[in-house]
Amino acid sequence: MNRHFLLRRTFARAALRLTGWKTVGTVPSKGILVGAPHTSNWDWVLTMLLAWDNSVQIRLLVKDSFFKGPLAPVMRATGAVELDRANPGATIRTLLAESETDEAFLLGIAAEGTRSKGEYWKSGFYRISQQTGIPITLAFLDAPSKTVGWGPTFSPTGDVVADMDRIREFYADKTGFKPKGTTPPRLREEGRAAG
Repeated sequence: MNRHFLLRRTFARAALRLTGWKTVGTVPSKGILVGAPHTSNWDWVLTMLLAWDNSVQIRLLVKDSFFKGPLAPVMRATGAVELDRANPGATIRTLLAESETDEAFLLGIAAEGTRSKGEYWKSGFYRISQQTGIPITLAFLDAPSKTVGWGPTFSPTGDVVADMDRIREFYADKTGFKPKGTTPPRLREEGRAAG
């Protein structure tokens, strides 16, 4: 392990211990990482600590407004990737090209899209997984138990309702920092699939 990852892991373990949080699960080598429930900016901090505790780098897609001002160097240093909302496809294509040469590749996408309660998740994680063959990894945090971790990794079957049922079942007992802000795991595409 290189010195950079060792320092991050040491820091993460100290921070987790001091705050009473624990990490669980097995990190996959490749995955389209879905993190939920997403109700607070602390979710990002815990995601970074989870990655550092496991000595991995998550390429976390973050809206470009976070890369303006004093936060920009911090975002880049932690592996965040600036998502150009005017042309998101270009950013994602560049990252996916990297996935073909990198042995370990984790692309983090906030499927809920916002910290406020919404009606649907964004389906980008599902479509990217289908198009690339990179499986979906369900990451999570649970505020009451102070647990952050890696859940199951699976490849979508193409039956969007069945796949989302699996995701709903996994997240059913996970609670964010602000439960009222949780968007239930549901895609617009499910309605079209049922129709």
